[in-house]
Amino acid sequence: MSYHQPVMLQECLEGLLLKPGGVYVDLTFGGGGHSRAILERLEGGRLFGFDQDDDAREQAEKIQDPRFRFVQTNFRYLKRYLKLYGVKQVDGVLADLGVSSHQLDEAARGFSTRFNANLDMRMDQQGELSAREVLNTYSEQDLHRILGQFGEVKNAKTLAGALVAARVNSPLETIDDLKEVVNRFAPRGREFKYQAQVFQALRIEVNDELKALEEALEQTAEVIRPGGRLVVMSYHSLEDRPVKNFMAKGKFRGEAEKDFFGNMLRPFVPVTKKPVEAGPEEVAVNNRARSAKLRVAVKV
Repeated sequence: MSYHQPVMLQECLEGLLLKPGGVYVDLTFGGGGHSRAILERLEGGRLFGFDQDDDAREQAEKIQDPRFRFVQTNFRYLKRYLKLYGVKQVDGVLADLGVSSHQLDEAARGFSTRFNANLDMRMDQQGELSAREVLNTYSEQDLHRILGQFGEVKNAKTLAGALVAARVNSPLETIDDLKEVVNRFAPRGREFKYQAQVFQALRIEVNDELKALEEALEQTAEVIRPGGRLVVMSYHSLEDRPVKNFMAKGKFRGEAEKDFFGNMLRPFVPVTKKPVEAGPEEVAVNNRARSAKLRVAVKV
């Protein structure tokens, strides 16, 4: 748990409606908190833990349980790897999106504004694209796009121009290099939030997070058996919106399609209209839970 304290652990387990002999997938293994709790409640059954992070693999190696299989890959390849292991359908899929506490606390990974380190932000440490490359090679137009779209930065155009101007003299290499430019445009008293928005935009671009999420969600409709559960926890609106739309309408944009009788054509039905949020007691001991939204849907 010191690696990463799972948010709303009990609520996630209840959402999965675990069957002792069922087959489940933890799409975001991380430190294994959710996976260990699932294994404790299985009698037989199987659990697959997906994660592209080398650190997560090291945590997974500590689980000596024949029912557990760690799959080191991006969760966008969910269906492909389940098929590789001879699994066509599962009883439930859990995803705890975003960055783990461990990734934020590891200064060298470059995810946190708290430390100075190289501009990295890769969840897959074998990946070619890093935050450094984005900041030093992307056009001003592309930087404007990702800052506005993925970070919801209000003055994204101005900041993009400043970043391009700054790299003319010397490349942006470290977090402090980036913050030196960013802080000049941050609203007074809201510097930390502004930095977080910029970091979020870069992280999403580096890891292609939103596209990967959509691809994974689409595959859950194929791999979860009727009556099975999809449980997804997100931490900002850019993640929560596609999850909400997919569960409610079966698509990410536009209105739901309907059959001749006016019934919605969708693979899942939401269990609750509103997302589950962490209680004040949990938020008090785990600040990360403050922005978490948990959505649960059942396969039609």
